[in-house]
Amino acid sequence: MSSDPESCHLCKEYLRDPVSIPCGHIFCSICLRTYWDHADHTGSYLCPQCRVTYNKRPTPRRMTSSHQGTLQRSSESFPPPPPSPDYNYAGPQDVGCDICIGKKHKAVKTCLMCLASYCEKHLKPHYESATFKRHKLVDEIGHLDRQICPQHQKGLELFCRTDQMCICVLCTVKEHKGHDMVSAEQERADEQQRLGSTQAEIQEKIHDRLKQMEELKQAVDSLKNSAQRAMQECEKMFGDMMRAIERMQQEMVKLISSNKRAALSNAEGHMERLSHEIADLKRRDNEITQLSRTEDHIHFIQSYHMLIAQTDAEELPSVSVNPYFTFGPVTKAVSEMKQHLNEFSNDELVKVAKTINKMTFCELDESKKRRSIKNEEAAIYKSPPTQDPQYREDFLRHACPLTMDQNTAYRQLYLSRGNRKATLKRDPQSYGDSPARFDSLPQVLCKEPLSGGAYYWEVDWSGEGAAMGVTYKGIKRTGYGDNCRIGYNRKSWSLFCSDSSYSARHNKDQIEINAPYSSRIGVFLDHAGGTLSFYSVVGDTMSLIHRFNVAFSEAVYPGFWVWYESAVNIIQL
Repeated sequence: MSSDPESCHLCKEYLRDPVSIPCGHIFCSICLRTYWDHADHTGSYLCPQCRVTYNKRPTPRRMTSSHQGTLQRSSESFPPPPPSPDYNYAGPQDVGCDICIGKKHKAVKTCLMCLASYCEKHLKPHYESATFKRHKLVDEIGHLDRQICPQHQKGLELFCRTDQMCICVLCTVKEHKGHDMVSAEQERADEQQRLGSTQAEIQEKIHDRLKQMEELKQAVDSLKNSAQRAMQECEKMFGDMMRAIERMQQEMVKLISSNKRAALSNAEGHMERLSHEIADLKRRDNEITQLSRTEDHIHFIQSYHMLIAQTDAEELPSVSVNPYFTFGPVTKAVSEMKQHLNEFSNDELVKVAKTINKMTFCELDESKKRRSIKNEEAAIYKSPPTQDPQYREDFLRHACPLTMDQNTAYRQLYLSRGNRKATLKRDPQSYGDSPARFDSLPQVLCKEPLSGGAYYWEVDWSGEGAAMGVTYKGIKRTGYGDNCRIGYNRKSWSLFCSDSSYSARHNKDQIEINAPYSSRIGVFLDHAGGTLSFYSVVGDTMSLIHRFNVAFSEAVYPGFWVWYESAVNIIQL
């Protein structure tokens, strides 16, 4: 990391037309474009500063925030910017001209007589002057001090086979007297033969590797075709399943509707009959009232017997309503069907995921694989933690609800879904002034301090790049420096996610991790136990990506860094 946030890591000058890339580092536009133009033939693009790898060339973003204004104001007191970088100058890996004063040009030849290296300009005397006619020029080589005898300060011309070292003429008088010595040319000729056999072995290995490369390319093509066919077939089968579920839904709607119509028709028939009976009874009630008021005794007696006989002879059927009739059992049956379907689909998805994860596409022969420091580190960091839970349901017991703190959010971060989702926008949001706000970096912290226990949360991320982690409350909020970036200082730890790899970061340490892409990341914090673990989550299957061992000294706050056209979303568990 550069100690000066306003200088370009490539040219070491003040930033000119600054641009940033997904990992958050900033460079001069011309420097970054020239650097990546040289990498076009490899097909892989690295951040010049943190070495994060991208499968496709990222689109740099021009800095339009307040930081650019600060740089512009700062540059007013400095001379005009230097011209575009001259790649003829010697870099750290190049041999510099010994004659150039100041910034040295690349050397093109080395003189074994002068024991000096020259650029094209200073090499001209060796070609034009007779004085240098007998000097021997070779392609530029570094470390010319190795061409001189450290004891006698003479050129090394002989080889002592007894001591297996290059010596000068004076070494033969005393130090190597009586030893088996030959000229450097003769030893070179003998070793050249052995080198030829070695080269033949190397060429055979190259042929073998090319053959393996061709086989691997064919396997990759076959893999791509197989994956494409699998996706198409799975899409078709899932489409069939969804249409089957839709048909079940339609049948269920028909069943409920037909039963509803039958029940309503039955009820309406009873209601119509009851209406006729009520009207007839009201008519007879009116006749009885009129009869009771008549003064004609004979009419009363005759009508009375007729009404009483009619009433006694008629028995009206009663209508009873079932108070327990409801469509609740239908709802319950569909709910149970849904639960069984979810359980079945989750179980099947886990089986499929386990089957695929166990399949190895290609691997190194363990008997020939060379152990490297990086491989050993990967084994250390990827070994499953013994104290962490083993299954997702165990992690979910430690689930904690989190919400993003609007007072800390960068002004171009748009918070939504109850402040659980953050998306980087081009237009600033109407946030109020707050000393806790990140003023230059697209970051936001959560409101909840986590301390003393075990906590678990899951995050969905999308886009070109995002990072998630935890930090102490005292992380700096102003500026672009490493003291402000989550994961780049002693106060914070983070996992950066891109489309092709992961990068675990803390202070000056950065570990590149190759793991399958996952859009959902599970984070488990054991504050008391001193671990912070990141997992890829696919269904209920969890795979460890990286684990920090930390002796936390205070409460930490979950935090996020979001790149352009990217978003992070805290899942409600």
